[in-house]
Order: sequence, then structure tokens, then C-alpha cells
Amino acid sequence: MERILVIMGSAALGTLFFFWFSHSLKKKASVRQFVESHLWLMHPNAICYWRTGLAFLGFFLYFFSPYQSLAIFIFTFAAILDGVDGVVARGCNMVSRLGEWLDPMCDKLTYLPPLVGFAYTPNSITGLPILSPKLIWILVVIELVGQFFARRMLTWLKVSGAANNFGKIKAIICFALVILCALMDASPGMLNIGNGVLGACIVLSAASMIFKFVPNRLYADILSMLNFMCGVSSLILTYHHSYVWAICVIIMGQLFDLFDGRMALKHGGTKYGPWLDDIADFVSFGLAPAYMLIIRGGTFALFFAVIYLVGVAYRLVRFVTKDKGCTDLPAGIFNGFPSPAGALVVLGASLVYGHMLLWFFTAIATALMVSNIRFAHLGRVILKQTPKPIFFLISATTIVLLAYILKTKNIHMFGYLILTSVLFYLAAGRIWAQKTNATDTSGSPFG
Repeated sequence: MERILVIMGSAALGTLFFFWFSHSLKKKASVRQFVESHLWLMHPNAICYWRTGLAFLGFFLYFFSPYQSLAIFIFTFAAILDGVDGVVARGCNMVSRLGEWLDPMCDKLTYLPPLVGFAYTPNSITGLPILSPKLIWILVVIELVGQFFARRMLTWLKVSGAANNFGKIKAIICFALVILCALMDASPGMLNIGNGVLGACIVLSAASMIFKFVPNRLYADILSMLNFMCGVSSLILTYHHSYVWAICVIIMGQLFDLFDGRMALKHGGTKYGPWLDDIADFVSFGLAPAYMLIIRGGTFALFFAVIYLVGVAYRLVRFVTKDKGCTDLPAGIFNGFPSPAGALVVLGASLVYGHMLLWFFTAIATALMVSNIRFAHLGRVILKQTPKPIFFLISATTIVLLAYILKTKNIHMFGYLILTSVLFYLAAGRIWAQKTNATDTSGSPFG
């Protein structure tokens, strides 16, 4: 209990400090003047050095002294400073090429030493380390290759080596994994999901490195293709009755779909991009959930699966042929429930409910998709207006929860988590749609 209180208190104080500093830097000229007059302390690169030093101090206190609670507090504050240096760099126009290299390097020096420590420190009761040494060294190798070899090549190619979203989410998860390991170290009876979370860090680290070499205009098409591959994989897994894994790859496909549109708007794309996106969406959010419904839905499953497929197809066709050219539809607002959210309704219900309730939820999802009720886009509106630290924290928490669910094999918890997330989007999507509609110059009423 003491360890939990220390972690919660450290996280709360660090988060309050981050939001206070971010707000003060934007609103108070005195804070900006203090930063600019104390660059030895407050320059973004200086903050990187300070937080790395704090992280090393926390490492030695945790593994080589009895002051583990103090070590957790110091490490948590060092991790929070990772967000502060970016706020100062952007807020005071101090972005530099050195900073682009130094920031991820200091991230690695902050979380890799304690992760290695937990891989080689046996638990006092089980006698086993919390993390797999093999997985740790795989992560270390990928991180070092990305930091030195890949970034040197990017410099030679005159391409920015700044961290992308894969790298940022990976860093947050690694910070969280260190704290999680500290909690498991003090609670030997706690379920160990460390290696599952570590596996996600390895995947994200590799993706962060690879995507730096991809031409920007190909980002959207690659993400759409990955979404399509997730849909096909889900169909195969469902055929082999691996339902949880089938749903997991659909969730991965939704993450790819979430960003492909943003990448297309930001970097452009190819002429085949829109077609590839629609095909991928129909496979991942139409065919895959429909097939899951047929397998698990009982007597009338085929009927409801066909209705659902027609609804998804209508939703996608209407968006391409009508909604894109609709002048009274504000940017980032959809007509009808998005097909990825509809897919989650069907998939979540298939895990926790019987046949009749599954049919009912499928019918509700289909009706919402073909309706004219407006919803805000999750990526372009809701997440765009969500502070980045909160977004990355939500992403890290989701991965940790998925690792726990896969470790415990609690199918019902997985289903309820999916349905809860859809319910959250249902409310948030409507609220943001109403806000966007109210501020839009067209002032068009909802259909």
C-alpha cells in the first residue's frame, strides 16, 4: 500500500506541475522572462541534462540503497520533465537539431537503466526477475540502432530525426513500465504483465525507427494497407476461433485508420489512397465483425450480419459520394456513427452477451451508422483538442490494460472495456459535434 501511495502521489504532483508550468508559460510573461534569463537551467537541452541526471540518481537510490520511495518520486519527476522540455522548446521558439537528437537520447537514458535493473534483480520471494533479459536487450539494441545509426542516416539524407508518435507513445509506456515494475517488485503476488508491456515497447520502437525512413506522402497508404492486413488477419483468426486475438488486430487496424487520414491531410498521398482506405475499412470494420457475428451469433446471425454489412457499405459510400462534398458539414464531423465504432459495438457485444442481445446491439450499431446523427472525428477533432500528455497517457494506459487482459485471459473484461470505450466516444463525439456545429460559420442544424 505504501508503494501505491508513493506512486500515486508522485504522479499527481508531477502532473500538476506540468500543467501549471505549461499554463504559466503561455499566459504569464514573467515566467517566459525567467526561462529566457536562466537558460543554463531552463533551456530545453539543459532540462534534458537535468532530467537525465535525476534519472540516474533515482536508479542508484532504488537498486543500491534503501531509499526506494524517494527514488520513485525522483524518477517520476524526471519523466514529467520530458514533457516540460518540449513545452519550453515550442513556447519559447528554442527548437534545434541538437534538441531533436538529445531529447530521445535522454529518454532512453532515463528508462533503459532501470528496465535493465529489473531484468537482473531477482524478486525477494519468487527469485525470478520481473522482466525478461532477452526482451530487454532486444529493446536496447533497437533503441541504440535507432538513436545512432538511423539518426545518422537521416542527418545524411537531410531528414528530421525528431520523435514521431510511435516513439512518443513508446517513451510514455517505458516510463510507465518502470513504475509498474517498482509496484510489482513490492507486491510479489501481483500479476506480472511486464513482459507483455515490454513487447509492445519493442514493436513501437521498431515502428518509430522504420517510419522515419518512409517518404511522407506514402504514410497514409502504408497505414491503410496495414489496416487491410489487420482485417484479413482477423478473418483468419476468427475462423480458427481465436476471438480475442481477432478483436485485438481489429483494434490495431483502427489505430492505423485513425492516423491514415491525418497523414494524408498533413503530408498528402497517392491517387490510390482514398480507394485503398475504403477497401481496408470495409474489410476490417465490415467483413471481420460480420464474420465474428456469424460464428458467435446463433440462428439469425447471418441475417443480422448481412444487415450490418449493408449498413457499413452504405456508410462508406455516402461519405465518399455525398458527405465529402457537403457544404453544410463542418470539417471533422461525420454524418452517422463511424464504421470503426460500429465494429467495436459488434465485437464487444460478441464477447459478453448472448445471441439476442448481440443481435440487438448489431441493429443499434447499424441504425446509428446509416443515420444522419452527427459525430466528431476521434482523431481530427477530439484527440486534436486533447492535450498531448493526456493523449499519450491514455494510449499507454490502454496498452497496459490490454496486456493485463491478455495475461489474465478475462474475455468478459475485454468485452466490457470495448463497450465502455464506445460509450465514451458516443458521448464525446456528440458533444464535440455540437460544439463544432455551434462555432461553424454555416450554422447548419443536425440532420
